[in-house]
Amino acid sequence: MAEPGGGGGGGSNVSEGANGVPSTLRSALDKIVIKENDDEEKGKEMNGGKCKTDNTNNGGVSNGDCVIGETGEDSGSAQPESPGADKGNKPGLPRRSSIIKDGTKQKRERKKTVSFSSMPAEKKISSASDCINAMVEGSELKKVRSISRIYHRYFLLDADMQSLRWEPSKKDSEKAKIDIKSVKEVRSGKNTDIFRSNGIYDQISEDCAFSIIYGDNYESLDLVANSADVANIWVTGLRYLISYGKHTLDMIESFHDNMRASWLSDMFREVDEANVGQVPLCKAVQSIKSLNPGLKNLKIELKFKELQKTKDKTSTDVTKDEFIEVFHELCTRPEIYFLLVQFSSNKEYLDTKDLMMFLEAEQGVAHVTEDISLDIIKRFEPSKGKEKGSLSLDGFTNYLMSADCCIFDPEHKSVCQDMTQTLSHYYINSSHNTYLIEDQFRGPSDITGYIRALKMGCRSVEIDVWDGPDNEPVIYTGHTMTSQIVFRSVIDIINKYAFHASEYPLILCFENHCSIKQQKVMVLHMKKILGDKLYTTSPNVDESYLPSPESLKGKVLIKGKKLSSDCSGVEGDVTDEDEGMEMSQKVGKEGEEQQNVVTVKRIQISKELSDLVSICKSVQFTDFQLSFQNQKYWEVCSFNEVVANKYANDNAGDFVNYNKRYLSRIFPSPMRIDSSNMNPQDFWKCGCQIVAMNFQTPGLMMDLNIGWFRQNGNCGFVLRPAIMREEVSFFSANTKDSVPGVSPQLLHIKIISGQNFPKPKGSGSKGDVVDPYVYVEIHGIPADCAEQRTKTVQQNGDNPIFDESFEFQVNLPELTMVRFVVLDDDYIGDEFIGQYTIPFECLQPGYRHIPLQSLTGDILTHASLFVHVAITNRRGGGKPHKRGLSVRKAKKSRDYASMRTLWIKSIDEVFKSAIQPIRDATDLRENMQNAVVSFKELCGLSPVANLMQCIMALSTRLTGPENTPVVVMNLTDQYPTMELQGLVPEVMKKILNAYDLIIQSSKALIENADGVYEKIAQCQKTAMEFHENLNATGAKEGLKERKMIKAVESFTWNITILKGQADLLKYAKTETTENLKQIHYAALSCGLNKSSTGNSEQGRKSAQADFGNRKPVRKRILIQLMYWRLEIIERRMKILAARAAGMGFGAVSHRNRRATLGTFFFPRSSSA
Repeated sequence: MAEPGGGGGGGSNVSEGANGVPSTLRSALDKIVIKENDDEEKGKEMNGGKCKTDNTNNGGVSNGDCVIGETGEDSGSAQPESPGADKGNKPGLPRRSSIIKDGTKQKRERKKTVSFSSMPAEKKISSASDCINAMVEGSELKKVRSISRIYHRYFLLDADMQSLRWEPSKKDSEKAKIDIKSVKEVRSGKNTDIFRSNGIYDQISEDCAFSIIYGDNYESLDLVANSADVANIWVTGLRYLISYGKHTLDMIESFHDNMRASWLSDMFREVDEANVGQVPLCKAVQSIKSLNPGLKNLKIELKFKELQKTKDKTSTDVTKDEFIEVFHELCTRPEIYFLLVQFSSNKEYLDTKDLMMFLEAEQGVAHVTEDISLDIIKRFEPSKGKEKGSLSLDGFTNYLMSADCCIFDPEHKSVCQDMTQTLSHYYINSSHNTYLIEDQFRGPSDITGYIRALKMGCRSVEIDVWDGPDNEPVIYTGHTMTSQIVFRSVIDIINKYAFHASEYPLILCFENHCSIKQQKVMVLHMKKILGDKLYTTSPNVDESYLPSPESLKGKVLIKGKKLSSDCSGVEGDVTDEDEGMEMSQKVGKEGEEQQNVVTVKRIQISKELSDLVSICKSVQFTDFQLSFQNQKYWEVCSFNEVVANKYANDNAGDFVNYNKRYLSRIFPSPMRIDSSNMNPQDFWKCGCQIVAMNFQTPGLMMDLNIGWFRQNGNCGFVLRPAIMREEVSFFSANTKDSVPGVSPQLLHIKIISGQNFPKPKGSGSKGDVVDPYVYVEIHGIPADCAEQRTKTVQQNGDNPIFDESFEFQVNLPELTMVRFVVLDDDYIGDEFIGQYTIPFECLQPGYRHIPLQSLTGDILTHASLFVHVAITNRRGGGKPHKRGLSVRKAKKSRDYASMRTLWIKSIDEVFKSAIQPIRDATDLRENMQNAVVSFKELCGLSPVANLMQCIMALSTRLTGPENTPVVVMNLTDQYPTMELQGLVPEVMKKILNAYDLIIQSSKALIENADGVYEKIAQCQKTAMEFHENLNATGAKEGLKERKMIKAVESFTWNITILKGQADLLKYAKTETTENLKQIHYAALSCGLNKSSTGNSEQGRKSAQADFGNRKPVRKRILIQLMYWRLEIIERRMKILAARAAGMGFGAVSHRNRRATLGTFFFPRSSSA
């Protein structure tokens, strides 16, 4: 067979050589292809043969908007693509530190980008026939060859649908083609050797690339479309042609016995009450609006009038055909259609088996049954197809738009974290000057500030109390012009709403400036109104840590000054904490040098008020060393934002260690008179628990705060990362590299489309048209902070298609947040459209809709982003069904975790004994990871694919003539093997060898992991025995001052490495077990399993029968599998319950049960 794309075609002006290109499509292509004349060709030659690319579009190829100089393909003299900007570092797109809406808004210079598309905006693809028609018309595609060569060619499908042709070409027309019969498969993305070895790999958009695998030698024709839409059209159409050949149109026609058409006909009949075949325009508009509430009435009405105008129709009444056509144009989402056909076995709908596979393989849903699929179909399918168990495009759209497919993991909508640890191990949702509803200097005070904060899950509110008239204390910011509210009314409101959103303890942070007389009134009000809710139990001096949130449920804690225990009088004096004085000094010193030191004064406090303070005694911070030696666990220090920032930068390690035991409260700088907010991440990374925010000021910082505290049922408490809680652990808050002992994650996000974007609220532009683009921001430790943006889609806020993929490395997932921001590129006055902020741990994998929120946090009705999320693990481990094994390619030299030398001989010997087990653990993990990466590549899938998807992709290649299997899978053992049943090409032998390597690596990891784990754990245990006397042991070895400090740091580092390596190995074993389960399930579902009864010949015939009649076999297998699973789960749950009871754990929590389900399919060894 002729090599595709071979032959001549001089020059780069494609339009001149593309004979036979339809004129209707040429006008669209003219908008995309930047035409070149001879002068431009000369200019490029003078420029070293390099082409000019638009950096704002991620390099030359990714969005189809670059110009490539080329010569004849046969001569092999095509000029290389000019290297463009990598997506991770886009020139022309300045990095934004934030989108801050509090106070003054600054416009940022930004180079505008343009969306290129070869399809008219109104054209909607919703069937295979649409794809085939588009292929017959043809498209310009870029053909990728080795050594960075790229050629513009015009590809089209012959009218008889038997051949794929391209032009221009020097070869004769009979050779410049591929027979459809010879096509083995069609791959999406950059998943062939040609793509991977190409020098401009990073500049080619994953979403625009696809490959046609053809011929007996599995050659590849690698193509890049001008847009993801065009790529999807070709991939979908070619897959239909491969499946049905010349009968494709007949099959398509049979599909168009159309569930959508019959459903819409029924809808029209309901509106057509008079049964006259037409309905008034207003009724038709309302009917379509009811089916798609996000549409605007005016747009629907204009679409009807447009359609009627093309038919020269004078009446405005709507016929059934017009009704269906307008619905098709306005309510079809091509991106969802292309997704549906990926899983529909080349049908126009999903059956229950297809839906099960989608839920398992893409959405990460564990233990899917046919009943679950049927339930989804019954809930979301609008047509009568639900009676047959079919999910149409409209039903699938309804499902993906539902709460079932929200990006936020529903497990985190209720309290899901351990609430029994010490209070200092949690971040606490906190408010600053809660009584203020505007700025800090002149703003009004109001009880609604407390209501708002408490309803939002705030667990620490501030009360600034001063003497008031009529012996009634009042609340306001002293030394300012803020208004006053009565103390008693605030306590009333707190009593009413304290536990409205959360049952966990509420901290009242008091700044007391009252006289002794009015302090007694304060105590009287609090005791009378709050009563038993007040927690006044004295701290136990024999303990070392604060009580847990669980033990303090329903309690109100008072944070304030407390008299010393040796004070015997009814009153005494304490130092004053006056944030208002700081602010008034800042304001009053305008034009003068700012004072950094606030005069410390002392105030009188009554013993009655002092006695209300229990485990939150306010004390003044001096330095970390004194605190480690003298501070009591019930004492709390408050830090000005500026001072806290200094400690975070200069003493990050000490700050983290300090917060393991003590509570610290951070309040905003006095300079924030406008009530703007600090970045809470700056202090969360140091473990600071109480970061006080101005709840009245929306913007990026409050988005982070609100989003962060959603992850634990919005209860106001979030458990800090383990590395920040453990007594001995090494963590630097300012690290710009990976965190020792923590597995870095790769977050893959594809922004697919948007729906119903409103105009920015403060925009001064006319009309409702927006030019949207999306920022994806990563907030966390410095090593994780990053952002990427999509291209701009011009004048489309209704359903803009972005189709852009991004990848982020996340080194500390537990402290990371992801923020999606939609902005208007053509704005006047305001660019902000909407945002959504979510903790990394709450992300659900798969295809998800993101509900957008306004600047103030309100849901924007019907406005959403459609995205795909995948989380893979660079070193193994992670949540079941959320994270796969590594996507990291093998390195020539393997990096092993290193042990640091303490120069204390006895301890160094212990750590030295851990070196070999750590190397063994690393080898076990990385051998497995590399085997999986290699197998995915040979299967033609992207790194984010899982092994279930690999087996599904292979199933079509494992059949020979007459649909007989050439490879079957033996599932009788824990480790499924592939067995040849006939001759296979060399490329298939490579795949089988890669699969065998996975099985060998899996077996080695599962069988050896426990032994290696025990060795590492034993080294850690032995080393910890030296911890308490580490300083004394070091002194005996002659270590002093700096060397001693270095030895302690090295000890902490080594312990962290040991624990981390042990955990990574344990997670890798769980992950490998999950992989085997996926292989097993996929083999059963695809009918690849070898019969376990009879001789080999009978087994082969049984397997052949499976292939010949797959659906009944799949149904039978799934039923058997379901009962088998239930049996295993029941048996192992009993064992687990008994084991838990024996170990004193009590009942197994929902979270632990979910994490354990992944191991039910294959029993773990007894020592796991």
